[in-house]
Amino acid sequence: MPTIHVEMFEGRTLDQRRKLVKELTDATCSALGVQPDSVQIVLTDIKKENWAEAGKLFSDS
Repeated sequence: MPTIHVEMFEGRTLDQRRKLVKELTDATCSALGVQPDSVQIVLTDIKKENWAEAGKLFSDS
C-alpha cells in the first residue's frame, strides 16, 4: 500500500487539495500498477514561521 506524505505551506483551498490527491493517486496507480483504494495520501500544512531554508524562516521573506 503506497503512502504519500505531502508537506506544504498552509493556505491551499479544498478544491486544490482535491485536485492534488486525485492527480497523485492517478500517477501512483499508473506508475505502480496499484488500485486507487490502496493509495493513501497525508497532507500536512505547515506555517511559514515553522519552515526555514538557508538559515532563514520563510515567514521572514
